[in-house]
Amino acid sequence: MPPKRRRSPSPSILPLPALSTALTEEPALSHSPHASKKLKLLAEFNSTSPFPTFQHPTAAEAKSIHALLASHTPGGAPVHQAPSSGSNSATTCGHAPNVLDALIGTILSQNTSSANSSAAKRSLDAAFGTGESGFAKMVAAKRDDIVTAIRCGGLANRKAKIIQEALSTVKEKHGRFDLQHLAAPGVTDEQAMQELVSLDGVGPKTAACVLSFCLGRQAFAVDTHVFRLAKLLGWMPKSADRVGAQAHLELRIPPELKYGLHVMMVRHGRVCKGCKKDGKGSCVLKTWVKENGVEGGKVESEGEHDIKDLPKMEADAALTRGQARTRRMVKQ
Repeated sequence: MPPKRRRSPSPSILPLPALSTALTEEPALSHSPHASKKLKLLAEFNSTSPFPTFQHPTAAEAKSIHALLASHTPGGAPVHQAPSSGSNSATTCGHAPNVLDALIGTILSQNTSSANSSAAKRSLDAAFGTGESGFAKMVAAKRDDIVTAIRCGGLANRKAKIIQEALSTVKEKHGRFDLQHLAAPGVTDEQAMQELVSLDGVGPKTAACVLSFCLGRQAFAVDTHVFRLAKLLGWMPKSADRVGAQAHLELRIPPELKYGLHVMMVRHGRVCKGCKKDGKGSCVLKTWVKENGVEGGKVESEGEHDIKDLPKMEADAALTRGQARTRRMVKQ
């Protein structure tokens, strides 16, 4: 039996980096208070984890889990393939070449099954069409018409509002319904993430899905399955919420592992009964945890979140700044 791995001490809170620069040199639109908070938090945790002294996962641990899941995945670890124009962007969380369409598909995939979100996307396309003309019709439509089209996907009222407002904001900023500039080689991952998160109702998980599945960028989306399994593996403090977990894992997971690890963790989380809440039975990850002496965590529920965890993250950031000021006062 290998020696038990020592867990990192409870993460101390350290000062955070300053707000990063704007996405482009173009005059920025004024953001809603909630969008401004998201952008500020995104910038604060761009280079420093919310849990700066929590040192897991190490690169070796991430590689170990990647290899373990790959050995149980037919064909091995998945590699990102360029999306085809005929793909349903709601089926695979944004695997479509059109960035704006990928964003809509990812929004529809929140808090529901793949079958439901795919049906909602097909219904939306049938009702309004696709591409620039379809986006224009969605913006001009009555909200209830969009709600009716996507009702089978769940949370239709909320998703219809997010879709219409996102489309309107994109048109106002760029003069057309188009986000293809985010696919340009000169646009960094951080810049693409900033523009997507600046849209009301689009959180870091949704934006990371678009970056990863549509743009082929090295982003690590923390959905309900990834969050639960990362807790099991001891890859975050037990108190971490979804947004804090994503900010932490985005920095801890080696870039070359992000896409494959995300896909395999989602697949494993969907099919393995042994590692679900109160689950019984065999699970390769539970076995790894036991053999490596990891003190894993448990998740109380498996419900989707996304931007719902931002208020807590904002409070944590405020606490961080307050503690930093306190330390400076003590030193004086």
